[in-house]
Amino acid sequence: MSRSMWRSLFLFLVLALVLTGCGKPYLSALDPAGPVAEKQFSLIKLSLYIMIGVLAVVMIIYVYVLIKFRQRPGQDGYPEQVEGSHTLEIIWTVIPIILLIILAIPTVVTTFSLAESYSDEEEAGDALLIKVTAHQYWWEVEYPDQGIVTAQDIYIPTGQRVYFELTSKDVIHSFWVPSLGGKTDTNPGLTNNMWLKASEPGVYHGKCAELCGPSHALMDFKVIAVEPEQFEQWVATMTEYDDKPKTALAEEGRAIFEQSCIACHATDGVTKSPYPNLAGFGDREMIAGILQHNEENLARWISNPEEVKEGNQMPSATELGLSENDIEALVEYLMQLKLQ
Repeated sequence: MSRSMWRSLFLFLVLALVLTGCGKPYLSALDPAGPVAEKQFSLIKLSLYIMIGVLAVVMIIYVYVLIKFRQRPGQDGYPEQVEGSHTLEIIWTVIPIILLIILAIPTVVTTFSLAESYSDEEEAGDALLIKVTAHQYWWEVEYPDQGIVTAQDIYIPTGQRVYFELTSKDVIHSFWVPSLGGKTDTNPGLTNNMWLKASEPGVYHGKCAELCGPSHALMDFKVIAVEPEQFEQWVATMTEYDDKPKTALAEEGRAIFEQSCIACHATDGVTKSPYPNLAGFGDREMIAGILQHNEENLARWISNPEEVKEGNQMPSATELGLSENDIEALVEYLMQLKLQ
């Protein structure tokens, strides 16, 4: 191998080592927070242990062969050729088969255990059903048994199995909450199922894991796990949601909302609208799934959504004929849409 190739290999290894530290720490399948993610993490570890073992054995044999059969001083021509060994051939055939069996059995068992369906009432038990519909570039969330419709933030109770029915309204997306479980595609005209469970309260970040358009990387959502009592309180609040303005400016903002935005967005927590239901918007974790939740970013989003999330279908303030004062009033109203 030439010097330039050794240099390229060294740079590649250094780059690979550095890049292993990249990425968002809260988007990691290596930090499981529920039984589904823990089972999948166990399979990852089992695969790694087997691969490391195989690599170690191969490297030991490789180094041994390099030393034992190296060319010695004064040795000319080809060394003595050795024919194949039936014993060795049997060993390196049987061992991979054993390793595949060790990996395949837990993989198959785990895969079937994670594929249980909500349609079986006995298996479902007291599970919570949530229907998720993916859109470019947001997530619609429906709780059919509770009569709740929301978007972006998915509330679930801790310690309870949650079944998801996943589909898409436009193109193929993929529903992924790394800390709680693996990816499941959302396909137009097809419903896929999966279940998750959160062991502890917390905010778990989710992403679309299927390249779906120019803003694919910005298609985020949150799974908010709360104690069962808090979840029941959230359900009661959403079904009896009070979206009345609390200030004069917010009252003005509501009038603008009903004139320019009501055809696309609902604010009552139970109405299914073409675009995100905004009930409890003031308590959301993020704006448009990616911006920090504050008045400045909300005004920025309303003014020019295309600048924030390319390819989304929300019209700009200019297209809606909104002035700076209108935007300020809208921001005041939307920020008051809180659950408490």
